[in-house]
Amino acid sequence: MKINNFDLKRDGTFIIAELSANHGGSIEIAKQTIKAAKEIGANAIKLQTYTADTITLNCDKDDFIIKGGTLWDNRKLYDLYKEAYTPWEWHKELFEYARALDIDIFSSPFDRSAVDFLEQFNPSAYKIASFEITDYEFIRYTASKMRPMIISTGIATIDEIQDVVDICRSVGNSEIILLKCTSAYPAPLEDANLKTIPNLAQTFGVVSGFSDHTLGSTAPIVAVALGAKVIEKHFILDKSIGGADADFSMDKKEFAEMIQAIRDVEKLLGRVDYSMTEKKKQSRRFSRSLYVSCDIKKGEVFTEKNIRSVRPGYGMHPKYLKDVFGKEADRDFEFGDRLNINMKGDKK
Repeated sequence: MKINNFDLKRDGTFIIAELSANHGGSIEIAKQTIKAAKEIGANAIKLQTYTADTITLNCDKDDFIIKGGTLWDNRKLYDLYKEAYTPWEWHKELFEYARALDIDIFSSPFDRSAVDFLEQFNPSAYKIASFEITDYEFIRYTASKMRPMIISTGIATIDEIQDVVDICRSVGNSEIILLKCTSAYPAPLEDANLKTIPNLAQTFGVVSGFSDHTLGSTAPIVAVALGAKVIEKHFILDKSIGGADADFSMDKKEFAEMIQAIRDVEKLLGRVDYSMTEKKKQSRRFSRSLYVSCDIKKGEVFTEKNIRSVRPGYGMHPKYLKDVFGKEADRDFEFGDRLNINMKGDKK
C-alpha cells in the first residue's frame, strides 16, 4: 500500500506530525510548523477539518459540558472546538505550502461536508478520528472517495472495528490502515496495550499502526518494534504557543529525537537473514578452531594434550575435535600450527 509516493512495504514507517490545534490561531505558525515537520524528517503533516457547527451543537445543556477528568473539563464542547479548529480558508494555502516543501499533507474530516471540501485538494489519504469510528455512514462516504483510509480505533469495540473494515471493503476500498489508539489525553502508559498492533493486522487483514497520545517517545518506538507501519503524534512548534493539545504534543526537538529513534529501530529490525556476509566472514577470524598445542612428530597420535579448540578461527572447525583424536600425524607439527587435515589423515 502507498500513501502518496510512500510505500509502506518498502519505505519503512510513515510518520505523521499532527498539527491539530497547535497553530495558536495563526496561519503563519501553522506554516512554520509544517516547515519544521519537513526539516526533522516527518513524512506528513495532518490537519483537522471541521467547524464547531459541523461537529457539535452550540448547546449549554449538561450533556455538552466536558467532564470525566480530561484536560478540558467544565468547558462547553462548542467553545473548545471553536477555539481549536483550523479555519477552512487556510487549507488551500497550507496544502500548497506543504507540497512546495515536498512534505505530504492530508486531513481528518469530521463530516461529509469536510470530505467534499477536502476533495478539491486531492489529499493522499483520509484519517478517521477515534470518536468518528461509530459514524458508519460518514465512513462509508469517505471510503467511497477511494483514498487510503487511516482509522483510529481508540473507542471502538472489536465488532465496530470489523464493521468499519467491512464498510470500506463494501465500497471497493481495501486501502485500510488501523491505528491502535488510547483515547485519553494524555494517555497512561499502562493503557497503551501495544501488543494489539500486530493483532489488528492479523485479525482484520490490514496494515496496522499507532496513534499516540502518551507523553514521550517510548510508546511509538516500541510500536514500531511490534510492527506499526504508521505512527501519528501531535506536533507543536513550541509549547509556549499553548492551546487545547499543547500538553500532550511534542515540540520540534522531541519529535526529531523520536523520528531518529524510529529510524534506528528500523535499522535494528532489518530482515530475517542467516546469510554469511563479508562482515560475518571477517568476524569468524576470532572464532575457535583446531590448533596444535604442543610439538607433534610424524606418526604421533592426536590427543587432548596436543590438539585444542582455541581462537583464532583459521584451523579446522571445532566440530571435528573428537574425530581427529586417535588419528596419526602424517608429518611434523609445531606448537601453534593450524590443524588442517582431511579425515583420512592426509594433509589438506
